[in-house]
Amino acid sequence: MPRLVKAPIAIEYDLLENNREAYEREYHSLTETDNDPVGQWIKLAKAKGETAEADDVVLKLLVELHRKVDALTAMIKEEESKKLALPHHAKIDSIGFEHFSFERPLLNTGMLYYGRIEMPIFPQKDVPVIFEAESETLAKIAKIHATDEKEWAAYFTARERVMIREQKAQQ
Repeated sequence: MPRLVKAPIAIEYDLLENNREAYEREYHSLTETDNDPVGQWIKLAKAKGETAEADDVVLKLLVELHRKVDALTAMIKEEESKKLALPHHAKIDSIGFEHFSFERPLLNTGMLYYGRIEMPIFPQKDVPVIFEAESETLAKIAKIHATDEKEWAAYFTARERVMIREQKAQQ
């Protein structure tokens, strides 16, 4: 059994085989490059040394504000979301470095699924994953983008610290 810590987050998902081509296309399109052109532009500027005198926190806030303006503009223009509609919504109650556990038994053991996990990080984002059901509640991440994997691990570590602090407080 993998080591899991409590982490109340949400997921949208579907069986991968229900729409494999479209789900894999969306998975690949939801990379940082496609999803955040301003953030990528800032990274390129940093690589060129053009932001040496800029404050990283201010740059991150500006990128997040730009995302919010883009989202509001899309709402006003009634533009369609680029994301596919996924038929199932569930709550994840705990996570590990390579696993997560659903609150209720919803999975078919051995099946592959595509999902988007709503990560409670800054900046807010949905992390696309392809995962395999190891049981009716336990999923193992089979595919995740490298940048998302780092954020997932950081979130897991942060949740683990919270759990340790809570246990110390109870003693």
